[in-house]
Amino acid sequence: MAIVKLSATERRRLSAFFTCLVLAVLAWIFTTLSNVYNYTVQEVLTYKNAPQKRAFHSLQPDTVKATVQGTGWQMLFSSMNRESKPITIDLSSLENRNFVVMSSQLKQINIKKEITQPIISIDPDTLYFDFSNRLVKKVPVHLMLGIKYRKQFAVSGNVIIKPAYVTVSGPTERLKQIKLWKTDSLNGTNVTETVNTRINLQPVKEGNLNVYPKTVQVIIPVDEFTEKTLEVPVKLINNHNYDNIKVFPQKVKVTFTTSLSRYPDMTEDLFEATADLDLWRDHGYKSLPVKLTRFPPFCKIVKVSPPNIDFIIKK
Repeated sequence: MAIVKLSATERRRLSAFFTCLVLAVLAWIFTTLSNVYNYTVQEVLTYKNAPQKRAFHSLQPDTVKATVQGTGWQMLFSSMNRESKPITIDLSSLENRNFVVMSSQLKQINIKKEITQPIISIDPDTLYFDFSNRLVKKVPVHLMLGIKYRKQFAVSGNVIIKPAYVTVSGPTERLKQIKLWKTDSLNGTNVTETVNTRINLQPVKEGNLNVYPKTVQVIIPVDEFTEKTLEVPVKLINNHNYDNIKVFPQKVKVTFTTSLSRYPDMTEDLFEATADLDLWRDHGYKSLPVKLTRFPPFCKIVKVSPPNIDFIIKK
């Protein structure tokens, strides 16, 4: 292949040519992107001033096509950055009609948008709504709990949520599907003391629903736990023939964990251990397994010793 050899002067001329070409292309791109264009973007709708006496359901998706006026640079960056603010629509006109004209609210919408990128039209321009009877209902609050406790610490009592119920209002058919309302997730790690905080409820996703209040107080009692062992008498059940039966041993040792604050109050009266005689009568058991049928809440049973008892039936 032939190699073209250029003189120093020719190389300088060629370098100057490509430099001018690159600068010309950059100048053209800069000029083009500096011009003003109309371009279309997808925008999410949110609602305000919803009618209090009429429940509604939007008959179109919650996104619209907005024609925006801006420079080529803004058009370029708008395709990269999709974290734009949603369009807020005023629904006060739904008190006496079933549609909202978007073009009549463009001035208010653009006040909340960047002044350099005004919205000049929205498709569809008219939003239609379906109306139904409005219902008010109380539903329990469901706490979304993601707390991790330090070793030997745990929940030591009932979790308190104030208020335990929230009021939901909206279309009758929609409220029939709502059985509870969740909170935001309550998280924590290495927790060693009682949690007392306010937490938000999960936000309403439909514009025709209202939830009150928006936050609740959550109290989670937390304490350190330790082991304790008690001797609990075994109660024989299903002695249908009232046979004279003697069990060995008459008491079993129950080892469990309990909070330090409740440790002194843990007595054998709070526990009940049973052995079922039907297991011998119907299934031929030689010894009867011991079952704990009653023990205090927030106690974790570690072991029952012995797990089985022997018995003698006197004729």
